[in-house]
Amino acid sequence: MGLVLYNTLTKRKEPFVTLEPGRVRMYVCGPNLYGPCHVGHALSYVVFDVLRRYLEYRGYEVIHVQNFTDVEDRIIEVANAENTTIQELAKRYIERFFREMDALNVKRAHHYPRATEAIPKMIELISGLIEKGHAYVVNGDVYFRVTSFRSYGKLSGRSLEEMQAGTRIEIDPRKEHPMDFALWKSAKPGEPSWESPWGPGRPGWHIECSAMSIQFLGEQLDIHGGGQDVIFPHHENEIAQSESFTGKAPFARFWVHNGLLKPREDQEKMTRHLGNIVTIEQALERFSPNALRLFFLSSHYRSPLTWSEEGVWASERGFERLLGAVENVEILQRRFVPDPSAPMDEPVQELEAQIGQVRERFLEAMDDDLNTPLAIAALFDLATEMNRVSDALVKGSPQVRNPGGAMAVLVKAKETLKEFLEVLGFRLERPVEMEELLSQLWELWKELEGKHPELFSGTGPAKGMEEEGDLARLDGILEAILHARQRAREARDWSTADGIRARLQELGIVIEDLPTGTRWRIRGRGRS
Repeated sequence: MGLVLYNTLTKRKEPFVTLEPGRVRMYVCGPNLYGPCHVGHALSYVVFDVLRRYLEYRGYEVIHVQNFTDVEDRIIEVANAENTTIQELAKRYIERFFREMDALNVKRAHHYPRATEAIPKMIELISGLIEKGHAYVVNGDVYFRVTSFRSYGKLSGRSLEEMQAGTRIEIDPRKEHPMDFALWKSAKPGEPSWESPWGPGRPGWHIECSAMSIQFLGEQLDIHGGGQDVIFPHHENEIAQSESFTGKAPFARFWVHNGLLKPREDQEKMTRHLGNIVTIEQALERFSPNALRLFFLSSHYRSPLTWSEEGVWASERGFERLLGAVENVEILQRRFVPDPSAPMDEPVQELEAQIGQVRERFLEAMDDDLNTPLAIAALFDLATEMNRVSDALVKGSPQVRNPGGAMAVLVKAKETLKEFLEVLGFRLERPVEMEELLSQLWELWKELEGKHPELFSGTGPAKGMEEEGDLARLDGILEAILHARQRAREARDWSTADGIRARLQELGIVIEDLPTGTRWRIRGRGRS
C-alpha cells in the first residue's frame, strides 16, 4: 500500500503522494529564541527527524527547512531584561539548540533561515496581499483581512464565530474584524525595526513562516509540520496568507502535527511561559539520548505524552536490551565463523523466519502513519530471539549443533536490527567513550597484577593489541582479567574473584559465569 500519513487538513489518513515524484519539500516550525528548548521541543524535533529518516530510507530526496524565530515580542522583552540585543540572544540559543540537537542525533535541516534574514521576502508577500485586497494598512500597521479568505478555519475546523468566541482578543477598533491578524507592526520606542513601504516596523509572527517556506521550497509544500499547539492560530494563518498570495491551494499537501508533552497529567503542555519545563540540557544530564528518543517514540506521535522520569529510566533499560543483542553477536563473531552453507538447527530456523517477519512488521507499522510503537515492538521481539540463539551458542546447547550456521543467521539478524534502529535515529555507540573505557581497563589490569601477581603471570594482553580495533582491544584486556579471575575461582579465592567482578561492574562490564566459561557484555554506565 505504501506510506500513509494523517493529514490535519483533511482529518484522515491519506496515501503519501508528493507534488514532484521522488522529492519531498518539508518545512517544520522551529524554536522561538527567547529561552532554552525543553523536552517537549525535543519530542517534536525527534518525530520529524524520524519522518525525514524514513522518507529517505524509502528512497525520497527530502529538502528540509526549519526556521528560527529571532524577532518577536518575548525575544524583545528578554533581551531588554538582560540588557542585550536580540541578535546576541538569538546567537546564544541557536548555538545551544545545535549542541542539543546534535546530542539527540537529530539530523540537521538543509536550511535554517532566521526571521530577521527574510524580511525582504516578507515585505514582498505583504505588499502582494495588500494589492490583492487581502490586507490593509492602519497607521503603519498591516493586518490580514480574514473575511477575504473564504476557507479561513479549514485547518482547525472552526468558523470565525467559534474562533472569536474561544479566543481572548484585545479589542482594537482599527481592525475590520476582531480575528484579523498583524502582518507588520509599526515601530515602537526601544524596539528593533526595519524600513518598509508602510514605515519602520517589524513583521508579525505568522508571516515569517510563509515567507521562508516560499523562499526556500516554493509556493507549495509536501509536508508542513509542528506541534498541535500551533494548528491555531499560527498554521491557520499561514494557510490564509500563503494561499491568498500565491492563488494556489493547498499551500501544504500534508499538515503533520505531533501530540504535546505534558509535564503532569493535569497540565496540557510544557511551556517556557509558565515555567513548567524540563530543559533538554537537564534531561541530557540524567539520561542518554537513546533513552529519550525511545521514550518519545514508544508513544504514537499524534498522541499526548506525559513526562515521566520512571518512563525514561525504563526506556534506558529497554534500549540496553536492544544494544546488548547487537553487541552479543559482535562479540560472538570473534569466536565463531559464519557459514551460510551450514545446516540450521530449529532455534536458528525460527530466528531466520523471525528476521523476515520483523522486516514486514516494521515497514507495515512505519507505513501506517509512522506507528513507531509497533515498529519498536517488532525490534524487541527480534532482539529476544537473537539473545536466545546467542545464549544457546555460548552455553554449547545441544539445540545448536552447527555454530557456523547459527552465526550466519545471527549476523543477518544483527544487521537487520541495526538497519532499523538507524532508521529510527538511534546511535549504536555506548554513552561512554571507548578510549576512556579501554584506558580504565588497562589501569585495572595493572592494579590487579600488582596485587595478585600469582594470578596474572602469563596472562597479559597480547602484544600489538594497540593496533587492533576497539572491540578486539577490549576483548583482549578482558580476556586477561577474566582468565586471572578464573584462576582465583579455581583456587576457591572467592573474595578476589568477587572483587574483580565488582570492579568490572563499576566500569559498566557485566559478567556471567556459565558452564562453558564466562561471558561479558557492556551496559550503559551512569544509568540504573
